[in-house]
Amino acid sequence: METNKNDVVVNSWLELQEELFRGSWNDHIQRFRSPFVYRGLSDQSYRLWTSLIRLNGDFQSLEKHLLRSFRKYGEDIAQKCSSIWHLLTIAQHYGLPTRLMDWTYSPYVALHFATANHERYGLDGVIWIVDFQAAHNRLPEELKNFLHAEGAQAFTVDLLSALFRPKKDDKSPKDESLFHDVFRSLEEFDQFDKYGEFLLFFEPPSMDERIVNQYALFSVMPNSERAIDEWLANHPELYRRIIIPAELKWEFRDKLDQCNITERVLFPGLDGLSSYLRRYYSPKQG
Repeated sequence: METNKNDVVVNSWLELQEELFRGSWNDHIQRFRSPFVYRGLSDQSYRLWTSLIRLNGDFQSLEKHLLRSFRKYGEDIAQKCSSIWHLLTIAQHYGLPTRLMDWTYSPYVALHFATANHERYGLDGVIWIVDFQAAHNRLPEELKNFLHAEGAQAFTVDLLSALFRPKKDDKSPKDESLFHDVFRSLEEFDQFDKYGEFLLFFEPPSMDERIVNQYALFSVMPNSERAIDEWLANHPELYRRIIIPAELKWEFRDKLDQCNITERVLFPGLDGLSSYLRRYYSPKQG
């Protein structure tokens, strides 16, 4: 994607701090309470495509088969999911292609993902910043009213599960009925596209340290074929992008390491430690 009027190119670490926290002041409560979510990418030309879209081909018809197989062959945690939202969350977390997209409440976590791949230090990176509260003002009335009634700014798995309760279907085979019932709630969610497309954000349960440490949440749309950046292009007031010049990536990365925003923290375990050590001890190029 080419740069546009919503893009800001930063030229120093100090400029970056100003941009990351711009608009975070909440005058109503006189506190810094950001209405934004962030997503960092190592290449500013990368699209906001879900992992399902990146499958290419007839990917939209594969969604149901992917989830069915994941639940069928998964461990107990996948088989015991009582809602499609819980199932989607676990599937996304473990790398299954889904219609969900990862975001974070933390600008520094997003900066980590924009600078973690040292093999792309020759390319400009980007941090997408989306006003999720303003995006939720565009939800269909039923969804928006439900969220407001709960006094919440973002949905949770439990809230979505309560809103889209699966219906029992006695005609389904016993071993498949739960899956059919659970999946029907996603079909009901998709029916909301008759009110127009929208972007909904929800928080996953704290299943492990990675989700907690990454300050993670997901976005979902009722149209699994829709690229989020295309939708945002029609609503430019909802987002902006910080462009990170390639020549500044090393500096930003080193300062993040000093702040302890690293793979060791964001991906607890030996795999995260190995990723951190491999990157940290790689010689500087260019």
